[in-house]
Amino acid sequence: QQQQQPAMLSGHPGLPPTPGAPTMPAQPGMPPMPGYPPQPQQQQQGYPPQSQQQPGYPPQHQPGYPPQQPGFPAQQQQPGYPPQPGYPPQQPGYPGQMMPPQQPGQPPMPGRPGFNQPPAPAPGGMYQQPQQYPQAQRRLDPDQMPNPISVIIENQRNAGGAFVTNQAGLLPPLVTTKYVVQDQGNSSPRYVRSSLYCIPATADLMKSTALPFTLIVSPMARTVEGEYEPPIVNFGELGPIRCNRCKAYMSPNMQFVDAGRRFQCLMCKVTTEVPTEYFQHLDHTGQRVDKYERPELVLGTYEFLATKDYCRNNMPPEIPAFVFVIDVSYNTIKSGLVHLLCSQIKEVLKNLPVDQGQDKSKMRVGFITYNSTVHFYNIKSSLAQPQMMVVGDVQDMFMPLLDGFLCHPEESEALIDALMEQIPKMFVDTKETETVLYPAIQAGLEALKASNCAGKLLVFNSTLPIAEGRGKLKNRDDRKLLGTDKEKTVLTPQCVSYNQLGQECVQNGVSVDLFLFNNSYIDIATLGQVSRMSGGEVYKYTYFQADLDGKRLIEDIIKNVSRPIAFDAVMRVRTSAGIRPTDFYGHFFMTNTTDVELASIDCDKAVAIEIKHDDKLPPEENIYLQIALLYTSVSGQRRLRVLNLALRATTTVADIFKSCDLDAMMLFFAKQACTKLLELTPKQVKDNLINRSAQILACYRKHCTSPTSAGQLILPECLKLLPLYISCLLKNDAISGGADMTLDDRSYVMQFVQAMDLNMSVSFFYPRFIPIHNVDVDDNELPMSIRCTHEKMSEDGAYILENGVHLFVWLGQSLPQTFIQPIFGVQCTQQVNAERFAIIGETPLAERIRNIIDTIMMERTRNMRVNCVRQNDKLETVFRHFLIEDRGTDGSPSYVDFLCHMHKEIKDLLS
Repeated sequence: QQQQQPAMLSGHPGLPPTPGAPTMPAQPGMPPMPGYPPQPQQQQQGYPPQSQQQPGYPPQHQPGYPPQQPGFPAQQQQPGYPPQPGYPPQQPGYPGQMMPPQQPGQPPMPGRPGFNQPPAPAPGGMYQQPQQYPQAQRRLDPDQMPNPISVIIENQRNAGGAFVTNQAGLLPPLVTTKYVVQDQGNSSPRYVRSSLYCIPATADLMKSTALPFTLIVSPMARTVEGEYEPPIVNFGELGPIRCNRCKAYMSPNMQFVDAGRRFQCLMCKVTTEVPTEYFQHLDHTGQRVDKYERPELVLGTYEFLATKDYCRNNMPPEIPAFVFVIDVSYNTIKSGLVHLLCSQIKEVLKNLPVDQGQDKSKMRVGFITYNSTVHFYNIKSSLAQPQMMVVGDVQDMFMPLLDGFLCHPEESEALIDALMEQIPKMFVDTKETETVLYPAIQAGLEALKASNCAGKLLVFNSTLPIAEGRGKLKNRDDRKLLGTDKEKTVLTPQCVSYNQLGQECVQNGVSVDLFLFNNSYIDIATLGQVSRMSGGEVYKYTYFQADLDGKRLIEDIIKNVSRPIAFDAVMRVRTSAGIRPTDFYGHFFMTNTTDVELASIDCDKAVAIEIKHDDKLPPEENIYLQIALLYTSVSGQRRLRVLNLALRATTTVADIFKSCDLDAMMLFFAKQACTKLLELTPKQVKDNLINRSAQILACYRKHCTSPTSAGQLILPECLKLLPLYISCLLKNDAISGGADMTLDDRSYVMQFVQAMDLNMSVSFFYPRFIPIHNVDVDDNELPMSIRCTHEKMSEDGAYILENGVHLFVWLGQSLPQTFIQPIFGVQCTQQVNAERFAIIGETPLAERIRNIIDTIMMERTRNMRVNCVRQNDKLETVFRHFLIEDRGTDGSPSYVDFLCHMHKEIKDLLS
């Protein structure tokens, strides 16, 4: 276990070093930061004004910012730049690194063997030493500040490879690290990640650290090559073995006593009798003789086959189904959507999910179309051709078909093919523009209810439902409200119909994914409720054109239907005495305080669960958590997936700060903020985030560091990116989207955050920024990302910037012809068609760039539209918005400014 050391920022940026001054006076050279975020008047005009852009790309500093030293270029440090007086000179072979001076009269820092020897040279200037960021004269050098790229590289080096889960409270590798889990009693961090692996023993201690204790649970997450799927254990009629009192399931955390006749639950400490059928003798160490033959006694993650008691109405479930519900109004015919879907459905149906241990999918499908009425189709394999049934009275929706609506795609292949040819022809001349939506979703729900099976509706809809019928909505588009105290009036649903429909869906195990193709306001804040409550999600294709966006849509549908998924699920968290789950964030529904009801949950979704103390924990003992997901598998088996995690309790503040998982913390903060935005004002939500992170860092400064001068910002190793990530979260569209985006865009990203998992969130908040002008054509890996700032860009470069929702390819105006020609077949950047991005070359370079984009798309849950941005294009301001370390186009502070602001907040708290 590598020693963790704090990182330090020395002096105060924005100040020349004051010789001999131990503490820093107020900072005259710093723009004051009243009432964060800064008022618009100190904003740069137009960021940077197009007319006066420096040829050397980095935009000028905003007025009032300490000017740069002459001859001190932004890109690199001046050679031979004199370090601060009194600094030890730089170690050879350890670039850009300064050793912290030993404080006089301070004992040498513990746990740092060989402190005075030069550290081993580390590639790329990585730091293991605590860091005091040296002060550039009048300017904090961004290269000396903690950044994700070096943290990711360092963690891959130190924690990549095998991760063995054989002890309590082990801090897992970062989400971004490539690792392979060897399950030896604790669940893989892919399924459950805690924000803390060492828990404060008391509520008071917890409160004083201000750290959140939260679990990010993604129970259906994908495994990687080299990892095993959770094994399925079958106890037959006996069913799963459970603790009598707290009902926890048999796990490695149960202790057998009384010669194997009873077991003690380590969560509630009560003993339960072992059923005769499960009895086994103990060996001389008190372990069961058959321990290593039983997954539930050695693994952190496994499944039990459930008995009838765990099924709806005590009946084994039917095989779940997908129902395609397609809008066939004027808009969807004209945009080519209906024709595209019908021509590609055959391809989609080849990708239905296959259950563990089976060779092909058993799932069934059904089809509904709608405009101002709703149409069902009978595709029973014995029919000569499909039959259509129309329900004209949408006020009173019912299921007109008893048999033949849900069929297996292979058995009914000929009928489905015929139906897909007929639908576009039937509606080709439609003049219907006013559509319903609620009755169409209700139709899908009734169809699945009648077949007594769980499943998912994939609803393809293009307009705000304004036709007469239930769920009719009004247009309340007023984007001027975004960013103001009144924004919640347009971010909350305009009526409760879709919430009620969502509840009805969950209660019948039906989940709803909405694919929206809007050309104007469609009210995702209201419509999205049906997806949110049923464990579904919203996809959005604004201004959809089949020829431009068709491929992307079909890829999305295939990803959606093929991924690992659980239906009709209930999730419950059990914990050791002294703590309990209190708050839940994500896409689900709850009727009581403990059961999370998920009509479906797939590998790309995560639920954040906040855990609070209700008593003291015994210090230095293990704390146990068990998460159970009861669900119906894609082949119709009722199963329980059990996740176990053991953490440690402590009374030592330093131990708590050594065991934090920042990515889990940030996703929790993000999901919580998106929920709070519907209750509080945006300013309150942002202030809460800033205050909380300042409290966290002030607590660390107070309890875990030596009393050095107040002019230093000292960050815990695990949380050294906290200020950066909080700044990213505050700038994110989900939290801060203002009137420059539409209401639907804003609601869409807020819901996207609520459902997302950690793989998605790390690059959603800090986008990936990949240089592609210098790629090695023989390499197959993605090139290394760089920091998300314009300071890392050059005019003769090309870059991909992506965050899982948007993807930009930025082309510098001085890109050489040797790069442009082989890829785009033109002479220079200006000739590239930015409207329709297309790599037309058949060269190795073109192939490599194509592969990079394809690899990114494969890693993501959504296929993104590729936006090509040529330097100085209008679109560049949109692109710049995602250069998250820079000063925002809306005047939000840069990372450097925000770090100064945080430092001031921390000093205020400490004084």
